[in-house]
Amino acid sequence: MNRIPETTVGAIHEAMRAGDLTSRELVERYTERIDRYDRNGPELNGVVTVNPTATDRAAELDERLARKGPVGPLHGIPVLVKDQALTAGLRTTFGSVAFEGYVPGKDATVVSKLRDAGAIILGKTNLPDWAAGDAGVSSVLGRTKNPYALDRDPGGSSAGTGAAVAANLCTVGIGEDTGGSIRVPASCCNLFGIRVTTGLISRAGFSPLVPRQDTPGPMARTVEDLARVLDVLVGYDSRDRTTGVTRIAGGSPYLNAVEGAALDGVRLGVLRQAFRGGDERSAPVTVVVEDALATLSAAGAELVDPVSIPELDAKLDETWLYGVRSRAALDDFLDGLEGSPVDGYGDLYERGLYNGDQELLDVIAEGPAEPTARLDYWRAVAAQTDLRRDILAVHAEHDLDALVFPDVKIVPRPAERIGAGARASAETYMTNTYVASQSSCPAVSMPGGFTDGGLPVGVELVAPPYRERRLLAIAAACESVLGTRTPPSTAPAL
Repeated sequence: MNRIPETTVGAIHEAMRAGDLTSRELVERYTERIDRYDRNGPELNGVVTVNPTATDRAAELDERLARKGPVGPLHGIPVLVKDQALTAGLRTTFGSVAFEGYVPGKDATVVSKLRDAGAIILGKTNLPDWAAGDAGVSSVLGRTKNPYALDRDPGGSSAGTGAAVAANLCTVGIGEDTGGSIRVPASCCNLFGIRVTTGLISRAGFSPLVPRQDTPGPMARTVEDLARVLDVLVGYDSRDRTTGVTRIAGGSPYLNAVEGAALDGVRLGVLRQAFRGGDERSAPVTVVVEDALATLSAAGAELVDPVSIPELDAKLDETWLYGVRSRAALDDFLDGLEGSPVDGYGDLYERGLYNGDQELLDVIAEGPAEPTARLDYWRAVAAQTDLRRDILAVHAEHDLDALVFPDVKIVPRPAERIGAGARASAETYMTNTYVASQSSCPAVSMPGGFTDGGLPVGVELVAPPYRERRLLAIAAACESVLGTRTPPSTAPAL
């Protein structure tokens, strides 16, 4: 295998079986790319820490492969993990300067599952402090650049993972999604990203924001690789009892769902409320999404256009929980974190150990210590149940397989609008990802194409809970006809 960019798990394993590639060679090539493109050259600045033991682990896996065969379905695959997840023996910062030197003693469950499946933790990726933002700027590393336009933001909060996977600095990446933090950077970086129904993937060892919504998940250049990683990550974990829902998710491997996928008879409801009609900032996005929908229709998809969710904007406001839930969630996490350098979120905030341009951090600081004693908390929880009900009703009324709309209503933002006093919020960013997040529904972001200016645009699919296999099948079928995944010119093949 001479070319690393745009490769897949399947292609790597085929090369390993043929004797054309070793895991050690693969790690060395990715490490070289990180040095050339993340540390130097365009200086993408997406990787916080490179794992110094990755090469040794790869050599062990090569020896194991020769003696006994593969360890698991991700044998020898280098993975970059959002620095929101604990990694035993490897620095974990949560994007915060307060944790610049913090090295945990245990792994997040997701990291353990990756290791058990044979994956190599290549390193950790940048995120806004505590994942509390939609832009790729942190107090520990600074700004991550969008590899498709270096003067633009890659989207947050899984910014470093998005930039790194897009620039082929790893095979696949791990993000985390509370309000859209996998799907926004997937949209901005021309990737596939999935948020599963809350509870299918363990959150143990990830810093939280809104436990009802938090979920880790994969980001990849192909739908097939999303499915391969899901087959490793989904499952019950006693450290996160919410994962008990996996008992009702059942079914065949996710990888099976993408095989032979086709669009014939797939019914997609076009949620026009999520488009920004008449706004010149949204016009380039709308053009790309409309072209993608036309292509899908020509390939056999049945578009039900339009469909609507009653009073959607008001419902999204009513279901927003960060202000009443995140402070307590972070305090609980920090209280149980062995060797934490801060005594809680209040201690960190009072000492100024955070990115002052993240508006949400101020909102969190004002939040209650006991959210369950607040009536507004329970109102928002009830409103989330109502929102999920309305999404299910729209699917039932129109016999839909999924809703479809733009992930984000505007193109990736210029860097000068982020940081240095430019306190951007989700409201000004105009994301649509809250629809799935605040109803705990599964959603996939997929590359929709590029604007005339060369900026990526993502298209989102949302389905009822536990319909991940159907979503993956639809996304794989869309991938085969759209063909819109293209590597960035800033990080070409070596």
